[in-house]
Amino acid sequence: MFTSRAEFRTLLRQDNADERLTPKAIELGLASAERIEHFTQKQTAIQKLIAFTSQYSVKPELVNSTLEEIGEQPLKHAIKLREFLLRTKVTFDLALRLLPEVKAKAEKVAQKRKEVIEASEIAIKYAGYIEREKLQADKMVRLENIKLGDRFDYLKIESLSTEARQKLDKIRPITIGQAARIPGVSPHDISILIVLCQK
Repeated sequence: MFTSRAEFRTLLRQDNADERLTPKAIELGLASAERIEHFTQKQTAIQKLIAFTSQYSVKPELVNSTLEEIGEQPLKHAIKLREFLLRTKVTFDLALRLLPEVKAKAEKVAQKRKEVIEASEIAIKYAGYIEREKLQADKMVRLENIKLGDRFDYLKIESLSTEARQKLDKIRPITIGQAARIPGVSPHDISILIVLCQK
């Protein structure tokens, strides 16, 4: 399966497959002790490195010449490393090259595992997108739990768009979640169905 075709592709990334699947393997008793230890160490290292980026201050004199070279605005004052990494052209690798303290900390925490640094950078740079997609995924799970069954004669619900009425009548989705995935059924139509289900 291509992750680019997935509905929630920001969450279903190649780089976080172990983060998503190892807890399931542990739950099912399929993960070896070695795998569990490796996973636990990696997650702890990522959390420590992200926490460090929220505490460490980047001083302008250490980075401004390089920022100007790569076309980024120079710093006017010290900012946290986490904020520094949010800049478009700034990567963790660049921070490691420019800031010896950051390099030393990253090497100690990550134990020279590049995957830890990459995972930390992705978590920081895409935090907003990831959080938004998690909320959407949680909403979809909730919608899957709202049953429609044969409760409605869709053709008689005038507040639905004509296309939605026709599609819903033809397909007869079992849940609101299924209805939301039907082409031609808008978020407005779904809102109406949710209200009707609550009556």
